[in-house]
Amino acid sequence: MIDLYYWTTPNGHKITMFLEEAGLPYRIHPVNIGKGEQFTPDFLAIAPNNRIPAIVDNEPKGGGAPIPLFESGAILLYLADKIDRFVPSDPHGRAEVLQWLFWQMGGLGPMAGQNHHFSGYAPEKIPYAIDRYVRETRRLYGVMDKRLADRPFLAGDSYSIADMACYPWVVPYERQGQDLADTPNLKRWFDAIAERAGTRRAYALAETINIVPSVNDEESRKILFGQGAR
Repeated sequence: MIDLYYWTTPNGHKITMFLEEAGLPYRIHPVNIGKGEQFTPDFLAIAPNNRIPAIVDNEPKGGGAPIPLFESGAILLYLADKIDRFVPSDPHGRAEVLQWLFWQMGGLGPMAGQNHHFSGYAPEKIPYAIDRYVRETRRLYGVMDKRLADRPFLAGDSYSIADMACYPWVVPYERQGQDLADTPNLKRWFDAIAERAGTRRAYALAETINIVPSVNDEESRKILFGQGAR
């Protein structure tokens, strides 16, 4: 049984997509980030960076004590290795998946996140910042579009954790100022993943947990964007 500490964000969706695809038993512990539940001592003991998602694997591969993990990319890789699916075991195939997984973690996620912040959440609309991140998001979509020109998935012929990592960050493409008609290979990939049963179940589950934006008032804005080192 996997305990999943989750909220309905792109990073949260990555893990429910994996778990639904894999058929692993799991239970969700909602962590309402708009109300500050990510700062509770119990959650911080699992995720010291006070960000969702996080998991506790109560039955690790090979036995032993439960294993807690935070950071969505680390969780995806851990779970894929746990069940020997969605990441190849051969060095070449594994390298393909890992580089695109880390590309998402270091590029698509952070840049699209800044896009969301300055375009939608920032109290002051700064044209330079908005243009900067909308353009960078467009560049990253272009990288994916070129990559998908001659293969069905980011790492080749098989659906992998690289695709699960990237898909939720493309779902809000309109909010990011993007048009998938400009990237037809990316659109084909996006539509194919949207139709997968695991994807549909993961997003349907999200609707039962939360349908309200995490940033919907001044108090949630302070909680999410007003943190310091202390």
